[in-house]
Amino acid sequence: MNNFKIVCDSLSDIPKNVREKYDIEMVPLTVRFGDDEYKDGIDLNPKEFYDMLREGKLPQTSQATYAQFKDVFDTYVAQGKKIIYISGSSRATGTYQSAVMAKNDTDGEIYTFDTLNFSYGCGMQVVEAAKMAKDGTKLEDIMKRLEYMRDNMYVVFSVDDLKYLQRGGRISSSKAVIGNMLSIKPILEVKDGLVTPVAQVRGKKHVHGKMVELAKNNIGNKSIAIGHGDCESDMSKLRDMAICELETDDVLVTDVGSCVGAHAGPGILGIFCVK
Repeated sequence: MNNFKIVCDSLSDIPKNVREKYDIEMVPLTVRFGDDEYKDGIDLNPKEFYDMLREGKLPQTSQATYAQFKDVFDTYVAQGKKIIYISGSSRATGTYQSAVMAKNDTDGEIYTFDTLNFSYGCGMQVVEAAKMAKDGTKLEDIMKRLEYMRDNMYVVFSVDDLKYLQRGGRISSSKAVIGNMLSIKPILEVKDGLVTPVAQVRGKKHVHGKMVELAKNNIGNKSIAIGHGDCESDMSKLRDMAICELETDDVLVTDVGSCVGAHAGPGILGIFCVK
């Protein structure tokens, strides 16, 4: 057992029981609905969040702040801990920069790592580092593993309603309207810290097959995760297909939290694995 404390942010979408099992500290981003402010994953759970979206409420999200990280870093440095902070993509939020500024103002052994990923594409890296830290692995080996995973994460996902991508500026309003009318479902990947389209299918029933096909072409081991935005039935179908086609029973299921869900909407589905 070494003396590392693993810290992440709420973009990682790590289930609470997993964070508790591996002693992971999560710094939450902020979600606002009008004048109401919530800490992502702490005082607003995914079910509540997606229900509010379905009611037509429009969320705003903001990065975790310097003050939040400074407080966390000071707390664990005072306990004699070495800190490894593992962030969601710096190309999508200023959260990583907030942490770096707090690190520079804190006397202690603090290391920062940008996963260039979202949701459990980030979370899978955090959990791997936490497992290694718990086993007493050296810092150098943890960082090498993180670098490998960052460069070899495969994340594929789809959204159910294009209006949320349109609100976030990902597609035009005309494309969103026409796409929804024709039941066009985009398939997207995360590459170099940003979201990029890779395919599209007509109708929800083809989404699962295409996502599993893409994952099958990229998976390097048999451990995968599936994330969903309050769509248990679709998640179950995708999980069952993935177990069969990818020949695995090592599947973690997690909720896609409000920071990613704000841009994707209810019904988002994702598969996460290492190439």
